[in-house]
Amino acid sequence: MLTQASLQDLGAPLPHWAPRPRPDGSRLIGDYCVLEKLDLTRQARALFHAFQASKTLESWTYLPYGPFETLQSFEQGYQKILNDPDTLLYVILRPHSFEPIGLAGYLRINSEHGTIEIGHLHFSVYLQKTCAATEALFLLISRAFALGYRRVEWKCNSLNQPSINAAKRLGFQCEGIFRQANVFKGYNRDTTWFSILDSEWPRLKQKFEAWLHPQNFDATGQQIQRLEEISVPDALETQR
Repeated sequence: MLTQASLQDLGAPLPHWAPRPRPDGSRLIGDYCVLEKLDLTRQARALFHAFQASKTLESWTYLPYGPFETLQSFEQGYQKILNDPDTLLYVILRPHSFEPIGLAGYLRINSEHGTIEIGHLHFSVYLQKTCAATEALFLLISRAFALGYRRVEWKCNSLNQPSINAAKRLGFQCEGIFRQANVFKGYNRDTTWFSILDSEWPRLKQKFEAWLHPQNFDATGQQIQRLEEISVPDALETQR
């Protein structure tokens, strides 16, 4: 048997680590939106028309599928995604009418190592640049860490500047670019990787909660402080 003295450094020990439970698709409820497991039989038609409301096809550009010209092709395309056992898609709903206005989900769910990715993001014109859009992502990240995951990932096409900006705004740390990582729609894709670690989440969670608080919005619904501008005391200051 090897003794500790004979081993090379293996990194920080995790003596009590155990695989994490997989997200079960239970409803996630916020003040500005509700997320529930996508049910194509009930929600495909409304989602399809929500995405069709855009005057352009830009929202499909960096997704590896779509755009879909018909409801039937839309349902078939998303059914293939739902068939992936390491993917869980949520529909984003208005909080009172429960009208579908977007999609988001988990993919590459690795419970053994405690890593999970957020992706398949598709926000309709009714969701883009709203409190609900930010809250939907907050709810997904928060649930992952509540389940004990150690790392939440965000990956995007390196040409997708809006996605890169969103990841940075949300507090994800850029880890670099995987060059020629994929071929999507007949084009090369370089992929930029981001992550949030469990040790970073408590502070980020406070920032999200402060930003989402009703006092951070004026009478017209405009934010008073941007998420990036929110400051929270660090742990040492809190203990004093």
